[in-house]
Amino acid sequence: MKTNKINRIVIAGGGTAGWITASLLSKVLGQSIKIILIESDKIGTIGVGEATIPPIIAFNNALGINEKDFIKATNATIKLGIQFENWGKLGDSYMHAFGDIGKNFPFCEFHHFWVKSQQMGIPSNFWDYSLNYQAASHNKFAKLNNLEGTNLPGISYAYHFDASLYAKFLSDLCKKQGVERVEGIIKQVNLNSDSGFVDSLQLENGLKIEGDLFVDCTGLAGLLIEKTLSTGFDDWSHWLPCNRAVAVQSDRLDPVIPYTRSIAHDAGWQWQIPLKHRTGNGLVFSSKYLSDDQAIDLVLKNIDGKLLTQPRVIGYRTGRRLKQWHRNVVCIGLSAGFFEPLESTNIHLIQTAVIRLLKNFSHNGIQHQEIDEYNNQTKNEYERIRDFIILHYKLNQRNDSDFWKECRRMEVPQSLSHRIALFKKTGKVFREQDDLFTEIAWKQVMLGQGGIPLDYHPLADTLTDSQIKDLMTSLKTLVDRSVSKMSTHEDFLLKE
Repeated sequence: MKTNKINRIVIAGGGTAGWITASLLSKVLGQSIKIILIESDKIGTIGVGEATIPPIIAFNNALGINEKDFIKATNATIKLGIQFENWGKLGDSYMHAFGDIGKNFPFCEFHHFWVKSQQMGIPSNFWDYSLNYQAASHNKFAKLNNLEGTNLPGISYAYHFDASLYAKFLSDLCKKQGVERVEGIIKQVNLNSDSGFVDSLQLENGLKIEGDLFVDCTGLAGLLIEKTLSTGFDDWSHWLPCNRAVAVQSDRLDPVIPYTRSIAHDAGWQWQIPLKHRTGNGLVFSSKYLSDDQAIDLVLKNIDGKLLTQPRVIGYRTGRRLKQWHRNVVCIGLSAGFFEPLESTNIHLIQTAVIRLLKNFSHNGIQHQEIDEYNNQTKNEYERIRDFIILHYKLNQRNDSDFWKECRRMEVPQSLSHRIALFKKTGKVFREQDDLFTEIAWKQVMLGQGGIPLDYHPLADTLTDSQIKDLMTSLKTLVDRSVSKMSTHEDFLLKE
């Protein structure tokens, strides 16, 4: 292994991935290491990742970002969850709402009591007890740490924002923190003939940028990690058959809703992401069942308001690089792997990759043990997210198209089939260590698309039928009361 200490980090590529990487590295490492980012104004970014999940708040806080400044700079809106429409059966709708639902008891979570209440015949919806869902469905939002008068958790939220504006916001921050931006297109990657490490990047304008550690943020091209180092790709298309997307922007919604919409169609699904100044739209689809022209026609027919851009088709493969860190190259963002934006994971994966790199950062030269640990942690993270996304396809109950029938019949990873069977039979679900998605996230998809489990935890029987009824009534009252006191989402945004 190369024994030189890392003094220069070169980030190949800007966009969201490049500037998120630069922002945290420069914030944590300070002036101790030189950070150079290469990007070209001539190369566009995919830039459709406009929806996020709650960990972005902690990430922004770590960078010292003021929320009001961030919302203003990125035209952000609040996201309380994702509403899934037509994913179970045609006409069905449920939400993966952020935050907790109900009240958990020691060794027995709330949904077991709710399942028992259903068997008792108490009429209710699981999401009656979700503060996030009720706020979203009433188009309301307020920062709330706890339900009024209780220690029950309050609102959990994320953002919708303009990804290109977020990248610009971070680039301004990075320049203040000493990051050097170099304009140019990478023409050649120069390798050391002895070690096989990357020595430098040759630009079209003649500049040669040397470094000790290189971060590949070149998107789906994977210029360093794949085209140069040929690390290989773990293809998951047999589990996630959509391989293309159409993206287009339209006028802002009125009112601006505080949640993302995911609307299932015959051979894929449509996203709708509300921003202050516009709406992000798109269709994720399978080219086996739908042509590009058919996909464009479908998404345009399902957009309200005036178009602001022309539809753009993006091809992709779902999966991950077999090695996200190889020699002295770490790939972050779309160069590391790709998930369709069903659960808004791609920006989050950029953030966790940078955090993981810092935790495994080399001291006196890059060690293969650090590389192995980084790659193992990344593999586990990607596979757990993979299973959660497959879950949505596997649990569909639609019989109106061959696409959905094929998804329902497909064999899924054993890790996922076990989770589905366990929940269906017993109502139990467990979170793997470091799993991004919590138990409540899994429950909502499985209840929303798979139905009520056959059984519940025996500790739910420690409450009498009368106590179960009182619990359901009081929790619903608490949620409804809290939502009634909230301002509208629009009012909140006007104050920011």
